[in-house]
Amino acid sequence: MSIDGAGRHPAAWRAATEPIDWFGGDYSVRLAQEAERGCFDFAVFEDAFGRPPMGAGQRGGRLDALLVAARVAPVTSRIGLIPVVTTTHTEPFHVSKNIASLDFVSLGRAGWKLAVSTSEEDADRFGRKHAAPLGELYAEASEAADVVARLWDSWEDDAVIRDVATGRYLDRDKLHYVDFEGRFFRVRGPSITPRSPQAQPPVAVDIASDEALAVAAERANLAFLLTADVDDARRQRERILEAAAAAGRAADDVAVLATVDVLLAADEGAARDERARLDALAVPDASAVDTLEVVATPPMLAAVLEEWFRSGAVDGFVLRPAVLPRGLSPLVDEVVPRLQDRGLFRRSYGASTLRGHFGWGRPVNRYAEARP
Repeated sequence: MSIDGAGRHPAAWRAATEPIDWFGGDYSVRLAQEAERGCFDFAVFEDAFGRPPMGAGQRGGRLDALLVAARVAPVTSRIGLIPVVTTTHTEPFHVSKNIASLDFVSLGRAGWKLAVSTSEEDADRFGRKHAAPLGELYAEASEAADVVARLWDSWEDDAVIRDVATGRYLDRDKLHYVDFEGRFFRVRGPSITPRSPQAQPPVAVDIASDEALAVAAERANLAFLLTADVDDARRQRERILEAAAAAGRAADDVAVLATVDVLLAADEGAARDERARLDALAVPDASAVDTLEVVATPPMLAAVLEEWFRSGAVDGFVLRPAVLPRGLSPLVDEVVPRLQDRGLFRRSYGASTLRGHFGWGRPVNRYAEARP
């Protein structure tokens, strides 16, 4: 579930029927709590270094996704929290401790959606390097994800001993230098944050290119497909799982989810009229990706989701309401119950961590395995 800002549609803020403070922390809290009422696996908090378009009908400005997730964590209890954290212009050390901190704050519900920054305008905000080709950006992202995972393991689970009598807080033999030296990063480690509740919070990647697909297959647990065609989704899923297997990963280490943009109404005509009204208020987005879009009724959306899932094209979905907050409750109250009645969705949470929602256990520490 994506609960970003006013909604997926660029003119969503103009559809609000009452004043809404999209930048207030309580707004994100209410959305996350509503998504948790629907037993969704996770909420995605979008982010980027670029400012959203400021053209007619579009809302500019954004909050830091990771900080918003940290605000939401103490007032939710089961839903996973996945902020976007961009690897371009960002140090893996900071990413590792920030996501691990979110995992502690949320008691094991943190994830990380990996993203890259492609524009020269974004690069100018940092002033350290120029924008790079996509292949280089994703090579850097893959290396960053590798470093982050190593830093998450740099404390063994029982490294903190708190021995008051001897004054030893840590067992230093159970802290490990990662000693990573690659093309983009040179990191000695260890982290300054202990191993978090999940040990390795799940990593997500949007599959917007072949380069992104390669990183997802090698590093990610959640692959978010951006396609409107069920056969293409099936082909992409097969490619991801084959590449993951070639990288030495088990097939069930990766869940492939389709991204679905959603606009619901009581009848299909009303939904299409609402979409046309929103389109008339917005500047066309030339960068928009051709994702699956359902402009229809709740029963129609449930049928589409069932068709894609039962055909084996995907393992699940990331729903992105066109307009928030009003687009969320119909999903919770009208779509989820239909999926539950068909045996396709849980009626209550069976796990308390994000990894647990997908049936993934807590990984063994790589350095503990290697230690004699």
